[in-house]
Amino acid sequence: MLASITSVLAELLALLPFMSPDRAQIVISSFWPMLKGGIYYSIPLALISFAIGMAIALTVALIRIVPRAGWFHEIIYRLARIYVSAIRGTPMLVQLFIIFYGLPSVGVKLDPFPSAIIAFSLNIGAYASETVRASILSIPKGQWEAGSTVGLTYLQTFRHVILPQALRVSVPPLSNTFISLVKDTSLASLVLVTELFKQAQIITARNYEFMLVYTEAAIIYWGICLFLTFIQGKLETRLDRYVAK
Repeated sequence: MLASITSVLAELLALLPFMSPDRAQIVISSFWPMLKGGIYYSIPLALISFAIGMAIALTVALIRIVPRAGWFHEIIYRLARIYVSAIRGTPMLVQLFIIFYGLPSVGVKLDPFPSAIIAFSLNIGAYASETVRASILSIPKGQWEAGSTVGLTYLQTFRHVILPQALRVSVPPLSNTFISLVKDTSLASLVLVTELFKQAQIITARNYEFMLVYTEAAIIYWGICLFLTFIQGKLETRLDRYVAK
């Protein structure tokens, strides 16, 4: 059954301009290895990095928002600002290379996948912290005062009053950040992570069909991003139910 479907697809592809039966077969045989690289590496890499990055982002945002009290908080605040500035002011590729190729020179050697997770998490943490901070600051101060009026502590007000509203505001930009991260996982191919784009590079090293295979890889990325955009739209629609009109 599968063989017959593959044969039909190959015949249909061969009818396209600039396509031959051999090139059609390359497209079909390349699809699963690249898709598998996306499923096994690209998407998990994006999910894990985004989750860790969001934890970093929330922590950094709170450090920069909470009123500073004492020298220790002042030091942490300044370190958080330096972290955000340094990460946002340098290319992600440079950060990735420092972690994978640079750290071994000081005795810290990491495998490709953990190196990519660390680099992407730190990068997302810095960028997303600004989104989270802006979302929290967009909530009127009266909401904080209302929480205090009913006897809630600062932390309780943040958790039960401010954070749910800030989450609704931050969903669209954070969703876009995640979609961008999925595409940026292609950088992990440069540190030997066999994700989607690395699989494309391996395939082209055998058949030299660069235009064909890389275009196919781009279409797979596009398909993944279209699916994520659809999920984003559904999530925003669901959250809109809880927003007063």
